[in-house]
Amino acid sequence: MTPSTDTFTMDEAAVANYITTTFPGVETTDNFGYTFFFYGSDHRLPFATLSASDNDYDRVSNLDRPGVYRLNIGVSHQTFQALFGTAKVDIANYDFTALDVIMPHPEYSLQNFVCILSPSEATFAKVRPLLAEAYNIAVQRDTRRHKAEGDPDKLSA
Repeated sequence: MTPSTDTFTMDEAAVANYITTTFPGVETTDNFGYTFFFYGSDHRLPFATLSASDNDYDRVSNLDRPGVYRLNIGVSHQTFQALFGTAKVDIANYDFTALDVIMPHPEYSLQNFVCILSPSEATFAKVRPLLAEAYNIAVQRDTRRHKAEGDPDKLSA
């Protein structure tokens, strides 16, 4: 996707606030400079993450620039293909330092994660449905797991 012409950038706090206030049952954990967003208390697989700084494991997006952060979102395989095509994604074709562009995640694209650095308000409007999808996938995964475990408190979720 091409960058937006809207120059107002959503800050990291606004994105985190949107996720935690929009989707019920979201819990967060901070580790390695990332904020992980989970549905419920299981904390097995985040549906989204935020990172605002480079670390020993991740320097590809040059996140140490002032005001730059990366939002990562786990979407369905179908949505990932709708965004980037059905062929295997070649991450060498992407500039992971580019702001306000929805891209495959540089490390987790095989798991259908997308990323965006410092989205504008206009681009964040396009990201909202991706976050909703990722959240719904997490809810469905949690419901299936609790159903398989026979947890009566989670079966109505």
